[in-house]
Amino acid sequence: MDLCNVRIIHHDRVDRARKNSLQPAETAALAALFKALGDVTRQRIIRALAGGEMCVCDLAALLGITESAVSHQLRLLRNLNLVANRREGPVLYYRLADDHIGRLLDIALEHARE
Repeated sequence: MDLCNVRIIHHDRVDRARKNSLQPAETAALAALFKALGDVTRQRIIRALAGGEMCVCDLAALLGITESAVSHQLRLLRNLNLVANRREGPVLYYRLADDHIGRLLDIALEHARE
């Protein structure tokens, strides 16, 4: 078991951890982000969009799933500000909301490959 044999509270360490703690809203936002990235389809969409804009039809063809399923995932990613879109005539093109999202997946992949 991972229990201390001697019960001692290291107040300096507890204080340091308390100072570095996040606000509840930040913790919730991080949890939502990692939950979104915890889905294989959403990871594949983000990875594809890291290469540039794509429409729903392109993503559906790439992933081998329905346009409806892609739209559902994009809606969730858009609500979390992970992707953004722009309209060009009748077509909506999706892209990563900023470069942090692609870098975050790259860092996670680097860690997973270790």
